Amino acid sequence: MNELIYMPASEMVENYRSGDLSPVDVTSAVLGRIDAVNGQINAYCLVDHEAAMNSARLSQERWHAGTPVGPLDGVPVSIKDLVLTTGWPTLRGSLTIDKNQDWDVDAPVTARLKEAGAVLLGKTTTPEFGWKGVTDSPRTGITRNPWNLEKTPGGSSGGASAQVAAGMGPLAIGTDGGGSIRIPAGFTGIFGHKPSFGRVPAYPLSPFGTLSHVGPMSRTVTDGALMLSVLARPDHRDWFSLPYDNADYRDGLDDGIKGLRIAYSPDLGYADVHPEIAGLVDKAVKAFEDLGAHVEQVDPGFENPQPIFHTLWYAGAANGLRALSDSELDLVDAPLVNIVRKGREYTSLEYTAAVNARGELGVTMCEFHTRFDLLLTPSLAVPAFGVGRLEPEGSDGEDWTNWTPFSYPFNLTQQPAATVPCGFTSDGLPAGLQIVGPMHADGLVLLAARAFEQVRPWADKTPNLS
Repeated sequence: MNELIYMPASEMVENYRSGDLSPVDVTSAVLGRIDAVNGQINAYCLVDHEAAMNSARLSQERWHAGTPVGPLDGVPVSIKDLVLTTGWPTLRGSLTIDKNQDWDVDAPVTARLKEAGAVLLGKTTTPEFGWKGVTDSPRTGITRNPWNLEKTPGGSSGGASAQVAAGMGPLAIGTDGGGSIRIPAGFTGIFGHKPSFGRVPAYPLSPFGTLSHVGPMSRTVTDGALMLSVLARPDHRDWFSLPYDNADYRDGLDDGIKGLRIAYSPDLGYADVHPEIAGLVDKAVKAFEDLGAHVEQVDPGFENPQPIFHTLWYAGAANGLRALSDSELDLVDAPLVNIVRKGREYTSLEYTAAVNARGELGVTMCEFHTRFDLLLTPSLAVPAFGVGRLEPEGSDGEDWTNWTPFSYPFNLTQQPAATVPCGFTSDGLPAGLQIVGPMHADGLVLLAARAFEQVRPWADKTPNLS
């Protein structure tokens, strides 16, 4: 069982090709794992056993006939419950969404996965409308970290990260508007990649606008690259999407990083980092030097852009919930209602000033990357903390961006950024290292992540769940 549920997707496909395994074998094992442990973790809010097994049987027939339809044929994948999927309700963690309506649209990523033959398992949990960096909601309750069930898996793609970490599926769709792929991937010890904005088409556009990205979450970098190659295929419904480059992001993935110029910023010049996290990341950075890269400790040179992010994020929340009545707002997560009200107070001039400041931040990073190919930072400032909280124990605020200082800046700049596991705290909780690349350099980020993975592998480490 463990061999099947933790098998990388790329290895599954090779076994399907050789006939040593079938999609039915794998899907049955993964569904069994979901049945066994989802009650403890609450990663899935919807599991469609019948549809998944039907898809697996059709995939098995195609493999037996030698006619797989795509590179993910027969691979189980989960969909975050912010992403439209035909036949399944997309409830966004909210009691304000009516389940009884037509669900007859696939988002671009859902459509691409189906075209590639993937087996869709179900929908993973999210905080309400994906608004915060932990995963609990009025609709689906609390999602827990497989490494310690009393800790959060992060968010907002916390259900996705928890399911991958716990062997409930090798691949997951995540979204990232301020760290929502990288935060939970960092807390649960998996690989998460926020692609360059526009690399993966999205529809409908997030209420948080051009802050929000869609991307892959997986146990290995190779699987993330495989998944991105599928997700990045074009879709006419996203007018922000980049021109399609027809890339297979696995090409050259093992070429190494010798000679790359890499900047390492332990705190971006302003962040307060937990000492255990700082120590683990510092040790991890030394691996890049051993791999032949030229590493220099230097900050990118910008002040904390939290006020810029708040303006855009809060205004986005106000926009996304603008149609709700007062009685409907009573059903909404109370801290989300607070930021909606703050978002309503911004003037057009304040919003425009934030947009302009965002542009200046982007230029700063473009100039920074004329000197450095990549930037390394911690993925998070803290280890995973207790469930049901917005901030770590000892904090008295309700602002999740206080402990995520390394993620939201690169939603503002729209750069590609990934998190790779880089060790465990003394309490056995995963820590993450963030790799940030210049705009559109997704392949370079994946290359560095893969190089690190080869010398510091993590996929063999799994949580102890009964």
